[in-house]
Amino acid sequence: MANNGFIRRCITETIEGLREGLTLFSGPSRAAVIYAVTPDDPMYIFDPQNLLVGHEPKFKELYIDSGDWRNKCCIKYDKKKFSNLIPEQNLELAGLISHGGRSSSIVYQMWFTDHHPDMCTIGPTERWLEHAVYRFSHDMANEEELYTGISGCFLKEYATHAVRDFIVDEMNILIGWDTRMRIYPILEAVLKISRTPEEGRWPRGKLIFVENESIPKMNFILELPKTEQPVLDNVKHIRKLLQSVENSDLKLVATENTIVGITREDHPDFFISVDYRGRHGFLALNDKPVCSFSDGRFKSTTHKAKLVQVEETLMDTDMGAEKVTALFKIITGIVHSAANHRHGCSIVIDLNESPVFIMGHSLLHPLDLKNQENYELSKSLSKVDGALHIGVDIKLYGFACLLEGSYVPGENRARGARFNSALRFTAEHNNVIVIVVSSDTLVSVMMGGAVLETKWKLETSHICNIPMPLEKWVSANK
Repeated sequence: MANNGFIRRCITETIEGLREGLTLFSGPSRAAVIYAVTPDDPMYIFDPQNLLVGHEPKFKELYIDSGDWRNKCCIKYDKKKFSNLIPEQNLELAGLISHGGRSSSIVYQMWFTDHHPDMCTIGPTERWLEHAVYRFSHDMANEEELYTGISGCFLKEYATHAVRDFIVDEMNILIGWDTRMRIYPILEAVLKISRTPEEGRWPRGKLIFVENESIPKMNFILELPKTEQPVLDNVKHIRKLLQSVENSDLKLVATENTIVGITREDHPDFFISVDYRGRHGFLALNDKPVCSFSDGRFKSTTHKAKLVQVEETLMDTDMGAEKVTALFKIITGIVHSAANHRHGCSIVIDLNESPVFIMGHSLLHPLDLKNQENYELSKSLSKVDGALHIGVDIKLYGFACLLEGSYVPGENRARGARFNSALRFTAEHNNVIVIVVSSDTLVSVMMGGAVLETKWKLETSHICNIPMPLEKWVSANK
């Protein structure tokens, strides 16, 4: 019963919508689920992209060697009900975010996705997984005759709802259940303002949302009469007002409906803050980051390049952990500086004992980048057309370097000369990594004439491409 065609269809469509939605929210993401439908079923797993590989011992301990997960079930199985959900919290497994639940229609389920290293917080993603629990329980209660297949579509477009659900949960903890502050109008206004340029410039400045009850307790530099407070729906007007707090410590103050005035550092006990930074920005709750936004969507990213591929490649060398950490920190700093200042750059990481020759401005005495002044200088030199040339000894050997090479498969004409020249250069030089930062902050990592992907993205599971018993999966991955 626990592995029939209807259940397989439900899980496949749900997990695909979940994966696609989380990919838009957090970058390339995987999803997986462990579940048992009835009290007598064995535990099943569906892990189509090997997300859970490496955690076999923990799953064996929790679900095979022990029956506690089954004995803890206090809900009577009834496939016609789904509303009496009892949550199961994050399992706190390395590299994963998880959330699960128990209901009458499914006695146990636990959903998983990647814990990306550059997330503002995992809260919205946990709410996303929580909704996957709800959708799966709902679909199983409806059975095949009433199944619409819409759960995957819901989960794909769930970003704003996940952010809202997380904020509401935190708000209830901070100020109780009796608040009347509505979150959806605030989130809608945040995105509308972010999409509204003024005289060709994208919005910059800070905006905070507070409860109406907090207004009398605040100190304003400028407070508007109620009859003259601009409504949030007038996005063009709000965008103009935001110019008054650009490049300062001033903040516009708003309720869920109107702009109230301008303050400096005076904050109530609860507030939602928005920091517009041009083409992207950040949303926070009492100054604790919730998410970012760009291109009209909420996202989990901190907008700092992850460079996971570089870290993986350096760890595979014989440099030693201390030197890898130092080099990676310096490279990451240069990349983030270029991205923050929105200028493109290229960095050659030369892993050869004797650095290769690259045409450009070579240095008579290579600069030791462990020296802070040299490190800051390298950030400035990255603005010059051409690439920085950094050796395995963490020294800068040249700047404005010209990367040349012959045509290689995989070139992308849409990416421009900097990208394709770097791709060609790595094809003709061994033990060389090239990082390319475009002016729109897109970061590419290349080696051996190819763009590097994180290792897991190259894999599709041949073992768990359909739901299967967990015990069988654990044995297959030994």
